[in-house]
Amino acid sequence: MLDGAIGTEILRRDVTWADHQNLARPDVIRALHADYVKAGADVLSTNTFQLTKRAMRNHFRDDDHMTRVGVPGLLERTDDSLRAAVQLCVDARKQAANGRPVAIAGAITTLEWCFRPDLAPTLEQAAGEYRELIGVLADAGSDLILVETVNSIAEAVVAVESANHAGIPIWVAFVPDENGRLFTGETMAAASAALAPLKPDAILLNCAPPADCAAGLRELVPTASAPTGVYPHIGRFNPPEWMFTDEYPPPTYLDEARAWRERGAAIVGGCCGTTPEHIALLAKEFRAG
Repeated sequence: MLDGAIGTEILRRDVTWADHQNLARPDVIRALHADYVKAGADVLSTNTFQLTKRAMRNHFRDDDHMTRVGVPGLLERTDDSLRAAVQLCVDARKQAANGRPVAIAGAITTLEWCFRPDLAPTLEQAAGEYRELIGVLADAGSDLILVETVNSIAEAVVAVESANHAGIPIWVAFVPDENGRLFTGETMAAASAALAPLKPDAILLNCAPPADCAAGLRELVPTASAPTGVYPHIGRFNPPEWMFTDEYPPPTYLDEARAWRERGAAIVGGCCGTTPEHIALLAKEFRAG
């Protein structure tokens, strides 16, 4: 059992997700993680989606411009927030797990916007940035790396190579389109083949509607050389935030999850829009089974 949404759950609690809040509102983030532990999650994902130095720099013309008009210490604050995010998961586990094993996944995504593979940096740039990012999360105490909403095979390979270099387990979660392919048009079979020599610990699908993730799972399971999993989003994207809808209340989401399990998914959870209530229902069902 993976946990559910982080950013959208922060919004549900009437707190902005700006700056991730790991440093400004640690009480909110810690309580959110603890709620997922209590719901039955076996894996907590850190509140670090798109928390990178590149994301900070993208707000400015260049580093000189950032120095002149940005607040001091932006890049250093990024690493501080990454470390704090891991510690907040550690604290929540200690507070709520009651001795039950709960792993902490350092959560990262593509270096540019996850729905736009055309914006990706060069592989050389990506390799350096992934190594630095994964190194910080590993040193801070993550048990594994979860690179999620990945939109291309090339970036997935670089991320897994970087995790292997750091000596930390890694799960890769691809975002599928309505045909079960990557946003580059690449197939799940091709992705599985490219990753197989690198031995990721799991290959998942996330941040797409349940129907798209189901299509991706049909393509992924027959060729995957690692355990597979699914954690879709629910609701609608209303940039820059999320629109909550009532299409997938917890019982409806559970019906979808039963189909994923029947198709071979070993790991289930939730992405944007899901809540501790969704995870609690899944945990109750699948642990009972």
